[in-house]
Amino acid sequence: MTIGSTVIRYDRVSSTNSVASALMREEKPEDGTVITASFQDSGRGQAGNIWESEPGKNLLMSIILYPAAVKPEEQFVISQFVSLAVCDLVGRYASEVAVKWPNDIYCGNRKIAGILIEHSIIGSRLAGSVAGIGLNVNQLVFTGGAPNPISLAILTGSNHDLARITRELTEWLDTRYRMVTGGEWMRLADEYHRALFRRGEWHSYTDSNGIFRGMIESVRNDGMLMMRREDGTVMEYAFKEVDYIL
Repeated sequence: MTIGSTVIRYDRVSSTNSVASALMREEKPEDGTVITASFQDSGRGQAGNIWESEPGKNLLMSIILYPAAVKPEEQFVISQFVSLAVCDLVGRYASEVAVKWPNDIYCGNRKIAGILIEHSIIGSRLAGSVAGIGLNVNQLVFTGGAPNPISLAILTGSNHDLARITRELTEWLDTRYRMVTGGEWMRLADEYHRALFRRGEWHSYTDSNGIFRGMIESVRNDGMLMMRREDGTVMEYAFKEVDYIL
Protein backbone atom coordinates (compact mmCIF):
# COMPACT_ATOMS: atom_id res chain seq x y z
CA MET A 1 0.00 0.00 0.00
CA THR A 2 1.23 3.49 -0.93
CA ILE A 3 -1.70 5.73 -0.01
CA GLY A 4 -2.46 5.23 3.66
CA SER A 5 0.82 3.63 4.70
CA THR A 6 1.24 6.71 6.90
CA VAL A 7 -1.77 8.51 8.36
CA ILE A 8 -1.45 11.70 10.43
CA ARG A 9 -4.58 12.64 12.36
CA TYR A 10 -5.50 16.05 13.79
CA ASP A 11 -8.47 17.22 15.80
CA ARG A 12 -8.45 20.73 14.33
CA VAL A 13 -6.46 22.41 11.55
CA SER A 14 -6.76 25.45 9.31
CA SER A 15 -7.17 23.08 6.36
CA THR A 16 -5.74 19.64 5.66
CA ASN A 17 -4.32 20.89 2.35
CA SER A 18 -2.47 23.68 4.14
CA VAL A 19 -1.03 21.21 6.66
CA ALA A 20 0.01 18.82 3.90
CA SER A 21 1.69 21.60 1.90
CA ALA A 22 3.59 22.80 4.95
CA LEU A 23 4.79 19.26 5.70
CA MET A 24 6.02 18.89 2.13
CA ARG A 25 8.06 22.07 2.44
CA GLU A 26 9.50 21.18 5.84
CA GLU A 27 10.19 17.44 5.83
CA LYS A 28 8.91 15.79 2.64
CA PRO A 29 6.71 12.96 4.01
CA GLU A 30 6.60 9.75 2.02
CA ASP A 31 4.44 9.29 -1.06
CA GLY A 32 0.84 8.54 -0.12
CA THR A 33 0.90 10.13 3.34
CA VAL A 34 -2.66 10.91 4.45
CA ILE A 35 -3.64 13.91 6.60
CA THR A 36 -7.06 13.80 8.28
CA ALA A 37 -8.86 16.19 10.63
CA SER A 38 -12.10 16.31 12.55
CA PHE A 39 -12.54 20.02 11.84
CA GLN A 40 -11.10 22.73 9.59
CA ASP A 41 -11.14 26.38 10.56
CA SER A 42 -10.60 27.47 6.97
CA GLY A 43 -11.65 24.57 4.78
CA ARG A 44 -11.02 25.43 1.15
CA GLY A 45 -12.83 24.42 -2.01
CA GLN A 46 -12.18 25.13 -5.66
CA ALA A 47 -11.54 28.73 -6.75
CA GLY A 48 -11.38 30.05 -3.19
CA ASN A 49 -14.75 28.71 -2.09
CA ILE A 50 -15.30 27.69 1.55
CA TRP A 51 -15.98 24.05 2.40
CA GLU A 52 -18.66 23.75 5.10
CA SER A 53 -18.31 20.90 7.59
CA GLU A 54 -19.60 20.40 11.14
CA PRO A 55 -16.93 19.22 13.61
CA GLY A 56 -16.61 15.45 13.67
CA LYS A 57 -19.35 14.86 11.11
CA ASN A 58 -17.56 14.49 7.81
CA LEU A 59 -14.46 13.12 6.15
CA LEU A 60 -11.72 15.73 5.70
CA MET A 61 -8.58 14.36 4.12
CA SER A 62 -5.52 15.37 2.11
CA ILE A 63 -3.07 13.03 0.39
CA ILE A 64 0.56 13.90 -0.31
CA LEU A 65 1.71 12.55 -3.68
CA TYR A 66 4.94 12.45 -5.64
CA PRO A 67 3.76 11.10 -9.01
CA ALA A 68 7.14 10.89 -10.70
CA ALA A 69 5.74 9.61 -14.00
CA VAL A 70 3.34 12.54 -14.40
CA LYS A 71 4.46 15.63 -16.32
CA PRO A 72 2.97 19.05 -15.50
CA GLU A 73 0.91 19.01 -18.70
CA GLU A 74 -0.49 15.59 -17.69
CA GLN A 75 -1.55 16.61 -14.18
CA PHE A 76 -5.26 16.08 -14.84
CA VAL A 77 -4.71 12.33 -14.39
CA ILE A 78 -4.39 13.08 -10.67
CA SER A 79 -7.85 14.64 -10.67
CA GLN A 80 -9.19 11.63 -12.55
CA PHE A 81 -7.89 8.99 -10.18
CA VAL A 82 -8.98 10.86 -7.04
CA SER A 83 -12.45 11.54 -8.45
CA LEU A 84 -12.94 7.91 -9.41
CA ALA A 85 -11.80 6.68 -5.99
CA VAL A 86 -14.39 8.88 -4.28
CA CYS A 87 -17.03 7.61 -6.71
CA ASP A 88 -15.97 4.03 -5.91
CA LEU A 89 -16.52 4.68 -2.21
CA VAL A 90 -19.78 6.63 -2.48
CA GLY A 91 -21.16 4.10 -4.96
CA ARG A 92 -21.14 1.48 -2.23
CA TYR A 93 -23.72 3.48 -0.29
CA ALA A 94 -25.66 5.50 -2.85
CA SER A 95 -26.84 5.50 -6.46
CA GLU A 96 -26.55 7.95 -9.36
CA VAL A 97 -22.95 8.79 -8.44
CA ALA A 98 -21.16 10.97 -10.99
CA VAL A 99 -18.24 13.36 -11.44
CA LYS A 100 -19.32 16.92 -12.16
CA TRP A 101 -16.38 18.29 -14.15
CA PRO A 102 -13.73 18.76 -13.11
CA ASN A 103 -13.96 16.88 -9.80
CA ASP A 104 -17.07 17.50 -7.72
CA ILE A 105 -18.87 14.29 -6.79
CA TYR A 106 -22.64 14.24 -7.19
CA CYS A 107 -25.47 11.91 -6.22
CA GLY A 108 -28.24 12.79 -8.62
CA ASN A 109 -28.26 16.58 -8.77
CA ARG A 110 -26.75 17.09 -5.33
CA LYS A 111 -23.13 17.51 -4.28
CA ILE A 112 -21.74 15.04 -1.77
CA ALA A 113 -18.00 15.65 -2.10
CA GLY A 114 -15.52 18.22 -3.29
CA ILE A 115 -11.90 17.79 -4.31
CA LEU A 116 -9.15 20.41 -4.29
CA ILE A 117 -5.87 19.42 -5.96
CA GLU A 118 -2.82 21.64 -5.70
CA HIS A 119 0.42 20.98 -7.56
CA SER A 120 4.00 22.05 -7.02
CA ILE A 121 5.81 22.47 -10.34
CA ILE A 122 9.57 23.02 -10.58
CA GLY A 123 10.75 23.74 -14.11
CA SER A 124 9.38 20.99 -16.34
CA ARG A 125 8.78 18.62 -13.42
CA LEU A 126 5.76 17.95 -11.24
CA ALA A 127 7.50 18.02 -7.87
CA GLY A 128 4.48 17.00 -5.82
CA SER A 129 0.73 17.19 -5.43
CA VAL A 130 -1.74 17.55 -2.59
CA ALA A 131 -5.19 16.08 -3.14
CA GLY A 132 -7.76 17.37 -0.65
CA ILE A 133 -11.12 15.64 -0.25
CA GLY A 134 -14.19 16.76 1.65
CA LEU A 135 -16.93 14.12 1.82
CA ASN A 136 -20.24 14.81 3.55
CA VAL A 137 -20.88 11.78 5.74
CA ASN A 138 -23.04 12.43 8.83
CA GLN A 139 -24.00 16.10 8.53
CA LEU A 140 -27.77 16.61 8.27
CA VAL A 141 -28.13 20.40 8.12
CA PHE A 142 -26.11 22.71 5.85
CA THR A 143 -26.23 26.43 6.52
CA GLY A 144 -23.55 27.70 4.13
CA GLY A 145 -24.00 29.09 0.67
CA ALA A 146 -23.72 25.81 -1.24
CA PRO A 147 -26.97 25.38 -3.20
CA ASN A 148 -27.34 21.60 -3.22
CA PRO A 149 -25.38 19.68 -0.55
CA ILE A 150 -26.21 16.10 0.43
CA SER A 151 -24.58 13.58 2.76
CA LEU A 152 -24.39 9.82 3.12
CA ALA A 153 -26.54 10.05 6.25
CA ILE A 154 -29.28 11.93 4.41
CA LEU A 155 -29.16 9.48 1.50
CA THR A 156 -29.15 6.33 3.59
CA GLY A 157 -31.13 7.43 6.63
CA SER A 158 -28.41 6.39 9.07
CA ASN A 159 -25.09 7.54 10.47
CA HIS A 160 -21.82 6.00 9.34
CA ASP A 161 -18.59 5.13 11.13
CA LEU A 162 -16.17 7.83 10.00
CA ALA A 163 -13.10 5.69 10.72
CA ARG A 164 -14.44 2.91 8.53
CA ILE A 165 -15.38 5.32 5.72
CA THR A 166 -11.86 6.80 5.89
CA ARG A 167 -10.24 3.36 5.67
CA GLU A 168 -12.44 2.38 2.75
CA LEU A 169 -11.69 5.57 0.85
CA THR A 170 -7.97 5.18 1.51
CA GLU A 171 -8.10 1.68 0.01
CA TRP A 172 -9.91 2.93 -3.09
CA LEU A 173 -7.43 5.79 -3.48
CA ASP A 174 -4.51 3.38 -3.25
CA THR A 175 -6.07 1.10 -5.87
CA ARG A 176 -6.66 3.98 -8.26
CA TYR A 177 -3.20 5.47 -7.64
CA ARG A 178 -1.64 2.17 -8.68
CA MET A 179 -3.36 2.70 -12.02
CA VAL A 180 -1.45 5.98 -12.36
CA THR A 181 1.92 4.56 -11.35
CA GLY A 182 1.26 1.43 -13.45
CA GLY A 183 0.54 3.38 -16.63
CA GLU A 184 -3.19 2.54 -16.89
CA TRP A 185 -4.01 6.09 -17.90
CA MET A 186 -6.29 5.23 -20.81
CA ARG A 187 -8.44 3.07 -18.54
CA LEU A 188 -8.64 5.90 -16.01
CA ALA A 189 -9.68 8.34 -18.74
CA ASP A 190 -12.32 5.93 -20.07
CA GLU A 191 -13.81 5.36 -16.61
CA TYR A 192 -13.71 9.07 -15.84
CA HIS A 193 -15.67 9.80 -19.03
CA ARG A 194 -18.24 7.12 -18.22
CA ALA A 195 -18.70 8.72 -14.79
CA LEU A 196 -19.13 12.29 -16.09
CA PHE A 197 -22.23 14.11 -14.89
CA ARG A 198 -24.54 14.97 -17.82
CA ARG A 199 -22.20 13.64 -20.50
CA GLY A 200 -24.05 13.03 -23.76
CA GLU A 201 -27.18 14.90 -22.61
CA TRP A 202 -28.54 18.30 -23.63
CA HIS A 203 -28.77 20.77 -20.74
CA SER A 204 -28.61 24.51 -20.09
CA TYR A 205 -25.30 26.15 -19.22
CA THR A 206 -23.98 29.67 -18.98
CA ASP A 207 -20.70 31.21 -20.08
CA SER A 208 -19.43 34.75 -20.71
CA ASN A 209 -21.95 35.11 -23.56
CA GLY A 210 -24.98 34.04 -21.54
CA ILE A 211 -27.23 30.98 -21.29
CA PHE A 212 -27.04 28.28 -23.96
CA ARG A 213 -27.97 24.65 -24.56
CA GLY A 214 -25.01 22.32 -24.72
CA MET A 215 -23.92 18.72 -24.49
CA ILE A 216 -20.74 17.59 -22.75
CA GLU A 217 -18.73 15.43 -25.13
CA SER A 218 -15.42 14.82 -23.41
CA VAL A 219 -12.62 16.17 -21.26
CA ARG A 220 -9.20 16.51 -22.85
CA ASN A 221 -6.09 15.09 -21.23
CA ASP A 222 -5.20 18.61 -20.06
CA GLY A 223 -8.55 18.92 -18.28
CA MET A 224 -10.32 21.18 -20.80
CA LEU A 225 -14.05 20.51 -21.16
CA MET A 226 -15.33 19.92 -24.70
CA MET A 227 -18.96 20.97 -25.15
CA ARG A 228 -21.14 20.85 -28.27
CA ARG A 229 -23.69 23.61 -28.81
CA GLU A 230 -27.00 23.16 -30.61
CA ASP A 231 -25.61 24.81 -33.74
CA GLY A 232 -22.97 22.07 -33.96
CA THR A 233 -19.96 24.09 -32.83
CA VAL A 234 -17.70 22.50 -30.23
CA MET A 235 -16.40 24.79 -27.52
CA GLU A 236 -13.56 24.18 -25.10
CA TYR A 237 -13.68 25.51 -21.57
CA ALA A 238 -11.22 25.82 -18.75
CA PHE A 239 -12.42 25.57 -15.15
CA LYS A 240 -14.81 28.39 -14.18
CA GLU A 241 -15.34 29.44 -17.81
CA VAL A 242 -18.70 27.64 -17.95
CA ASP A 243 -21.33 27.08 -15.27
CA TYR A 244 -23.94 24.35 -14.96
CA ILE A 245 -27.57 25.39 -14.56
CA LEU A 246 -28.98 22.82 -12.14
